[in-house]
Amino acid sequence: MPLGTLDGTPPPFFRQGPSARSKLIFFSVLALFLMVADARFEIAKPLRVAVATVLYPVQWVALQPVAWAQGGQKYFESLKTSQANEAAALDKMNRQSQRANQVDQLALENARLRQLLGLRERVTTPSQAAQVLYDAADPYTRKVIIDRGLVAGVTAGSPVLDEAGVLGQVTRVYPLVSEVTLVTDRDQAIPVLNTRTGARGVAFGDPSLRSSTLELRFMAANADVQAGDLLTTSGVDGVYPPGLPVARVEKVERRVDSAFARITCAPLALVSGVMHVMVLQPLTTQVTPRPAAEPVPGPAKKGARK
Repeated sequence: MPLGTLDGTPPPFFRQGPSARSKLIFFSVLALFLMVADARFEIAKPLRVAVATVLYPVQWVALQPVAWAQGGQKYFESLKTSQANEAAALDKMNRQSQRANQVDQLALENARLRQLLGLRERVTTPSQAAQVLYDAADPYTRKVIIDRGLVAGVTAGSPVLDEAGVLGQVTRVYPLVSEVTLVTDRDQAIPVLNTRTGARGVAFGDPSLRSSTLELRFMAANADVQAGDLLTTSGVDGVYPPGLPVARVEKVERRVDSAFARITCAPLALVSGVMHVMVLQPLTTQVTPRPAAEPVPGPAKKGARK
């Protein structure tokens, strides 16, 4: 082929088609047509359904990390809420338990106070109520401290009772408090009367300090004393009014090698755990003092004027 017959013009770098303006107008009209047609006839609804169906697994997989993060956050929030609710419930239960215990204690205390008031009405001796503050620190004695002292008119030797019977005797008096020695103390003695037989005796505190009991001493081995006998104050000591319940006989041991019986008694008063007591005035303060003797006139002197 001769060289002169070839086309020497270079090929275009870009193939020329419709202009950009023509494309813009075409696609704008097409988009407007599709929007109007979809709004009036819903021609794109099947296409959207198909696309949504195809893309749902992809969306589900893409949303799983977000769901896991939200689920973990809710789990920890619910865990904290549950722990807070559990702590609040335990605290409420503890408070209710404490209130229940206080109700039981208050009911018991109320019943004892009623019994103490009933005893106060039966006792004609002047008395006053007191509260036990604490036990004495000495472990070798049986003493308690009450909240009444010299200011309240308490005197040494005053009998102390609870709702069941004689508890002890005031041995030391301070301005605001007093020390009460219980009937079970080894140094305490109280004259008693057997209400069944009328026999008198003296009850002493337990010397062993191992049990809260009394011992009725110096009773003959053949004395008429039986378990269950009620011992009351005899009133011969001038301290305790007669007829106050003291103890009840628990055991009587008669030994051939001793002239006296060993008699163990249980105090009727609550010697351990008592809270409210009644302090009486000693009988010695209520006895009318003996009138002063009138002076006896002496013999007339000799030489005295008549």
